[in-house]
Amino acid sequence: FVIAFALSLLVLGVLVTFGFTAFIRTIIDHQVALRVGGQSFGWWSRPPVEPIIRIFVYNVTNADEFLNNGTKPILDELGPYVYVQTWEKVNIKENPNGTISYNQKRVYIFNEDLSGGLEDDVVIVPNIPMLSATSQSKHAARFLRLAMASIMDILKIKPFVEVSVGQLLWGYEDPLLKLAKDVVPKEQKLPYEEFGLMYGKNSTSKDTVTVWTGVDDITQYGIIDKYNGRSHQTHWLSEQCNRLNGTDGSIFPPRITKNSTLHVYEKDLCRLLPLSFEKEVTVRGGVKGYRFTPSPDVFASVEKNPNNMCYCPAGPPCAPHGLFNVSLCQYDSPILLSFPHFYMADQTLRTAVEGISPPEKDKHQLFIDVQPDMGTALRARARIQINLAVSQVVDIKQVANFPDIVFPILWFEEGIDSLPDEILDLMKIATNIPPRAKFILTIALFGLGGFLFVVAVICLVRKSHRQSTLHLEGSNYLATASVDQAKKKAKMDNGMSSKSN
Repeated sequence: FVIAFALSLLVLGVLVTFGFTAFIRTIIDHQVALRVGGQSFGWWSRPPVEPIIRIFVYNVTNADEFLNNGTKPILDELGPYVYVQTWEKVNIKENPNGTISYNQKRVYIFNEDLSGGLEDDVVIVPNIPMLSATSQSKHAARFLRLAMASIMDILKIKPFVEVSVGQLLWGYEDPLLKLAKDVVPKEQKLPYEEFGLMYGKNSTSKDTVTVWTGVDDITQYGIIDKYNGRSHQTHWLSEQCNRLNGTDGSIFPPRITKNSTLHVYEKDLCRLLPLSFEKEVTVRGGVKGYRFTPSPDVFASVEKNPNNMCYCPAGPPCAPHGLFNVSLCQYDSPILLSFPHFYMADQTLRTAVEGISPPEKDKHQLFIDVQPDMGTALRARARIQINLAVSQVVDIKQVANFPDIVFPILWFEEGIDSLPDEILDLMKIATNIPPRAKFILTIALFGLGGFLFVVAVICLVRKSHRQSTLHLEGSNYLATASVDQAKKKAKMDNGMSSKSN
């Protein structure tokens, strides 16, 4: 019985050695998957964090000199203007194919204490609606350009506008947009009546996102299945570049390795952003994670990264090195995105203006720190700069002296510093306890099983030896007894012989 028990312990030790990790992963996968009513579903639908967005605006301090004398634009970086956010997924609907659909609700609240200025601060920035219109008319018929110049003259529209930071972000009435509302055919009208770089974002998004829950296949956890009913974009030149199957950046499929490539989809970027492993990190509470960042060639020029040719449907020429042209999904506005201060971009873009300091990796790099076993974002910084590509149009006198230039408008960083202690503590338990438990169980099972097995074998050997000894002693006793009996018999025989004599 003892040997059987010892062998059972040894077999359990083997099972723990080779199957414990898989067993724990199954439990984690079950807990992580988005099940309505589950804990992870609650955190996903209403994240227990308050993301912060910091916005830095480039104020043009010499607009008149730039227009009249052709001098370099001088920019003064103002901010940060800080908004605390709350995120919530609403209109959640379970689908029979293992997906969930929802709309994203975001609320932005200005935080004066954390900000370096007020929403009422007045700034001078390029007139984006006007410069977008003039750039689009560059290849139109000459009489149309002249007509546009006349309209702008009548409406007193200038290449630069003086607005408050709040208006620049959340919207102000623009005369061109107001005119377009009245004269542009309904099917060609813009979906907004005011202009603001974040216009319409402080509300529930009209975009319906459908993601995989991971219940049936954990490798699909959090990945977008459809965006407004579409599984692919339509802007780019290849199926690969039109794919939408990334995540929103808050969750990723579990069991991430250093060789993994994470994909994040952001509507304003109009594409998937691939992220590669950079280094190991430790966040508050001692939770370890992997840092993922964009590769240096993600916004590279076609010459440096030919794979980016699919993002240049109207080219060549394509976007300069370090810039990404999003005009096709921004109503043909010549918007170019980059990393702040033209980080990882051609530095001639920065030196074309004055007032922008050289980029610094710690301040301007985009990154996401991820807990690899669970696929949860621990800390993140989404850092993007919005630029306007301005073209000179000789027939429109308002921009006749405007050189071809990439004009920085603002940059922002959005993200979280840490997750709540409750979630971090659970992560520590889920990631730190199982390896220790496996080690202790393995040592205990092999140690106890081996000890009992050895003891049992020793006992068997001793028992066998004792039985052999007793057998030998018994044999010797019988032999001695036979000899004694023979001697007695011989004596008796001798005695009888003597009496007869």
